[in-house]
Amino acid sequence: MNTLRVILGDQLSPDVSALSDIDRATDTVLFMEVREEGEYVPHHPKKIIFILSAMRHFAAELREDGCRVEYIALDSPASAGGFSATLAGFVADQTFDRIVVTEPGEHRVAQGIAGWESVTGLPVEVREDDRFFVSRDDFAQWAEGRKQLLLENFYRLLRRRTGYLMNGRDPAGGKWNYDKENRKPAASGLDFPGPQRFAPDAITRDVIDLVRREFPERFGEPEPFWFAVTRADAERAFAHFLEQGLARYGDYQDAMRTGEPFLFHSVISPYLNAGLLDPRQLCDAAQAAYRDGAAPINAVEGFIRQILGWREFVRGVYWRFMPEYGKRNFFDADRPLPAAYWGGETDLHCLGEVVRQTREEAYSHHIQRLMVTGNFALLAGVSPQALHEWYLAVYADAYEWVELPNTIGMATFADGGVVGTKPYAAGGAYINKMSDFCRHCRYDVKQKQGEDACPLNYLYWDFLLRHRERLRDNHRLALPMRQLERFEDEKLEQIRADARRFLASLD
Repeated sequence: MNTLRVILGDQLSPDVSALSDIDRATDTVLFMEVREEGEYVPHHPKKIIFILSAMRHFAAELREDGCRVEYIALDSPASAGGFSATLAGFVADQTFDRIVVTEPGEHRVAQGIAGWESVTGLPVEVREDDRFFVSRDDFAQWAEGRKQLLLENFYRLLRRRTGYLMNGRDPAGGKWNYDKENRKPAASGLDFPGPQRFAPDAITRDVIDLVRREFPERFGEPEPFWFAVTRADAERAFAHFLEQGLARYGDYQDAMRTGEPFLFHSVISPYLNAGLLDPRQLCDAAQAAYRDGAAPINAVEGFIRQILGWREFVRGVYWRFMPEYGKRNFFDADRPLPAAYWGGETDLHCLGEVVRQTREEAYSHHIQRLMVTGNFALLAGVSPQALHEWYLAVYADAYEWVELPNTIGMATFADGGVVGTKPYAAGGAYINKMSDFCRHCRYDVKQKQGEDACPLNYLYWDFLLRHRERLRDNHRLALPMRQLERFEDEKLEQIRADARRFLASLD
């Protein structure tokens, strides 16, 4: 049978299901670079370069392995703007018997694939993406009938199922979760290893030139570009983290420092989400480091929880509730995204620092996203959909299946409690505890009111004031809600006035 096997840009794995039974003598593997994928949000140039270069390198890897590969480049006349039109044009003069593709990671792409049979006239087989620990159907069965989907319950189920960090029926070290031990601020004098960097080769240099031509004037610059774009280099980057970063990753995974974008973080999420790394191999290697005494339990458990627990959980949530999930807006937030997110001037150092880093690196770690850019948007009443599109555009690891639940569920609580049990709202004290940002800020984090006070302080209370009816029954906010009830009218009016003044300055 003459089969056309389509590989998408986040399916760059030799064991992806679309290739599982390939006949190298008769089958063809097709890669398509299309403009629509670069323009549905204004992606950071480094993100586009990473994906296109990784695609081209994977295509070359398959050719070396004896596969027949067809590659449609973005600037080729055969690239017709979107996947469906490009695919239809490619098969028009061919004699394929069928098309095989692995299920995509994003709902909008799945909608397009659903129409491939009609536009090509060929039968289309969509296969399950078995590179995850849990299938979509398996997650849906677990979630069925539950009033709330608690990550911790799901995570423990997968620990038992896979055996990771288990001693028989008991968790290694005696506890399931060591998150409380992973909240140390990064003191001065620490030596941060940072991620391993790779010089662009000839393929990547061609892609950089292409992106400069085709996607000018984007947020961020194409260079310096240092991401791994091959499986071998991605594995080297992970080995570097195992040796240099994992042991301290746990202690400092929530820390932030000015001028230090990476600290002990692995920065492998772009590689993992594109398919260059396998989640099982990552968890195996991290567990081996713990068993060998090379890394403590809090670091290894925290790392494995991100992959086995959180990554699988948000994917399950995404596919269970889409497409309606992307429209949720529990607080009816409608403020446009402030210009500071696109590099506009701001006196709020924490926000400016994370945006600057994002613009330079197409990366920031999870606490910077949740507790700086996410927290500020939550307190300011920014539209969760506007924030979602920004995150999707600016981060090299952002695909909608993983980014949308993190934004709608975790950062903005726009889903009303599907992903998180409370809004992750915080005043300046949290930022001051976990970073050195406040030392460099024009505002005073210790002041609660007035023009010199940290805006996060009064925005936090203003947020609770605006939404106290919605949040009154949230048991995790019982303490601050009781504090709010004790505030005198004069203090409440001052909070409102400070918030109005500051938010007006955003407009």
